[in-house]
Amino acid sequence: MKLHRPIGVFDAGIGSYAIVERVRRRFPSQDIVYFADRASFPYGTKTPQQLLQSVRAATEYLQRQGCEAVVLASNAPSIVVLDDLRKAVSVPVIGVFPPVREALEKSVSKHVAILGVQSMVTSTAMQAYVAKNTSQHDSVVLSNASSLVDLVENFDFLNNPEFTQKTVSDFIAQLLSQHPTLDVMTMSSTHLPWLKSFFETAAQQVTFLDPADTVLAQLEPYVSAGSGVTQCLATATAKLSLSAFNDALASLRTSLTATLVETLVL
Repeated sequence: MKLHRPIGVFDAGIGSYAIVERVRRRFPSQDIVYFADRASFPYGTKTPQQLLQSVRAATEYLQRQGCEAVVLASNAPSIVVLDDLRKAVSVPVIGVFPPVREALEKSVSKHVAILGVQSMVTSTAMQAYVAKNTSQHDSVVLSNASSLVDLVENFDFLNNPEFTQKTVSDFIAQLLSQHPTLDVMTMSSTHLPWLKSFFETAAQQVTFLDPADTVLAQLEPYVSAGSGVTQCLATATAKLSLSAFNDALASLRTSLTATLVETLVL
């Protein structure tokens, strides 16, 4: 079925499906191309140059599919390489960013944590972003949660909830032992909101925020009336197979079946 002025949504795996669902609920007639570039997983261990190469290839692929705008549905490359990506492509690109200001507004202690992948939390771009969004009285902890992203990408959160809960609880307990006044944390990888119930069980006293909330407003200028179709595409590797990805989509009770994209080229 030919799509009408679709919007593209992508990251390196299952994480961005949560944003696809939110776009679908807000704009029910919008056509969407959901692209899971699993061959590029994980973003979290890539250098800025590698990140830019991966997300540029995916963005240009979605542009060739006719997308009017593209959502880079991952915090790490949005923070680290979005400006360079926008310079390199001609299609509008919308990123996802940690809601630092919102976290601080909700925090009583003014001590919050940004949970994200290694490449984001250790980047100078992230440090600059935090500095831009904080005052001298605020305290922001940048926490490497790459191990938790793996729980989603490997589908342990669906297939092994007890192991997932223990892993999340141990992670949060260690973080709070080091920073006991933390009362707000942002789930700043698109994978992490899938773990929200596990986070809330691990620390009921902490508020967990989803960074995706700002994306919908930024999409407004590119929305059009189509047939409300979501086309699902994915790359794959021997370890991260297309069949495993489709099994996960079924476990999430979606009606989507991904079609394999063999290779991406710049």
